[in-house]
Amino acid sequence: MAIALRRTMTMTHWFRWLLPFALLLSAGCSRPPPEVALREAVAAMEASIAARDAAALARHLDEDFIGPGGMDRDGARRTAALYFLQHASIGVVAGPLSIELQDARAQVSFTAAVSGGSSRLLPDSGQVHDVRTGWRLRDGEWRMTAIEWTPLLR
Repeated sequence: MAIALRRTMTMTHWFRWLLPFALLLSAGCSRPPPEVALREAVAAMEASIAARDAAALARHLDEDFIGPGGMDRDGARRTAALYFLQHASIGVVAGPLSIELQDARAQVSFTAAVSGGSSRLLPDSGQVHDVRTGWRLRDGEWRMTAIEWTPLLR
């Protein structure tokens, strides 16, 4: 009887330590809901623009990315780098996101105010755009597959 009681206590002891560890492990592996993950991806792209980091921006683009005029992923990275060189400051402020989900694909639409300039007080240029983006869930991460924008101010 003492052996059976000791075996039970040992198993109880293990479960007491194993259960919290298993819960922590499973919490670390969980992914945010798709809408949250997409919002985080758009925010990370905004942060890449604010940091003037074209390579970080390109990491959010899918390998099959297609932009205006048939621009591919590398073309988008090079274009961003060119804009960063041309303008001492670039600002992007995205309006509320509208997200439509379909399995492992999504469309995110929003309005964005974009400004660029060489002075610290006022931008040399600015425009508000209606932006539509396509996204794909690949290897557990949302990647932008396409973007198109229409200027709203003439």
